[in-house]
Amino acid sequence: MSNVKVSSKYQIVIPKDVRRRLKIRPGQEIGVMEKGGIAYLVPLKSLDELQGIAQGACIEGFREKKDRML
Repeated sequence: MSNVKVSSKYQIVIPKDVRRRLKIRPGQEIGVMEKGGIAYLVPLKSLDELQGIAQGACIEGFREKKDRML
């Protein structure tokens, strides 16, 4: 775990090793969520980066809309 300090403008610097592992680049948007008193920083991906992430996923066994209860 890396420690960072919040500036007087409420800014933080994401440590280089974390930026490298998460492949964060300048100008990329980061989502910030709070849950249970913990702040989570989530790198947001573009649609181009998300293309193909579910390739090869098994879709068998899912019910069709017509089978759902209304």
